Amino acid sequence: PRLSIRLYFADDAMLGPGKAELLERIVATGSISAAGREMGMSYKRAWMLVETLNGMFHGPLVESARGGPGGGGASLTDLGHDVLALYRSFESAAQQAGADQIAALMALRRPKG
Repeated sequence: PRLSIRLYFADDAMLGPGKAELLERIVATGSISAAGREMGMSYKRAWMLVETLNGMFHGPLVESARGGPGGGGASLTDLGHDVLALYRSFESAAQQAGADQIAALMALRRPKG
């Protein structure tokens, strides 16, 4: 089993595994569109999620530069790195805190077959 955490700050402001993965892929690829493609989402959807994330906190999480002769790109701001690290740390702490209960639930599952 795996634990999935979604934090609801407001009805239209949430942070969960998908947005965290998008941020991680922006770090890895240096591009919002490439990060979205890796996740199987459209360019428009990836940009919409970044705009949502950028509006949720006291500053932007992702900075982008337009394409052109030198190429465009995107990167996480210091705040973006902080938010991502805190989210992943919270996920890990919740997984560790619930390990006994998860194991007990697994023991109660019906055997496959």
